[in-house]
Amino acid sequence: PPPAEAPEPPAVPYAELHTHSHYSFLDGASSPEELIGEAVRLRLDGIAITDHDGFYGAARFAEAALEHPDLLTVYGAELSLGLEQPQLGVADPAGTHLLVLARGVAGYHRLSSAITEAQLAGGEKGRPHYDLDALAASAEGQWAVLTGCRKGAVRQALELGGPDAAARELA
Repeated sequence: PPPAEAPEPPAVPYAELHTHSHYSFLDGASSPEELIGEAVRLRLDGIAITDHDGFYGAARFAEAALEHPDLLTVYGAELSLGLEQPQLGVADPAGTHLLVLARGVAGYHRLSSAITEAQLAGGEKGRPHYDLDALAASAEGQWAVLTGCRKGAVRQALELGGPDAAARELA
């Protein structure tokens, strides 16, 4: 008889919450559909799409995810803070990053509005202007903000000034 196939090892519970599609030029390389396909192949519990300063790949991401109802999907954006010039086509954009995940439809709407306001306030394409106080007021508990991005203010403060500086930045 042919050898029995080894059973697949159990999947480790994991959700990737910081993922850029190819809409984040020079940062992400895969289409939203490819991100969903790879998440399924890797047997992830969930995956977020967090393109820079917008929801550019969200519709295609959601459409691709419909074929995989067991895969949890999260929508967010990586906000570029402190830009002095447009970042169009720039590898490793300047400024610090704030990774924001929407908590459901209400969070998505609030984040979409905040991004739109920042894009308009920047005065030119590719240079959104975010105000942290306005962002905090917009969230109303409908966002989760992650601090692990290598260009995040908390992580940069930790590297440059240690735990006390990171705690100040987090506060």
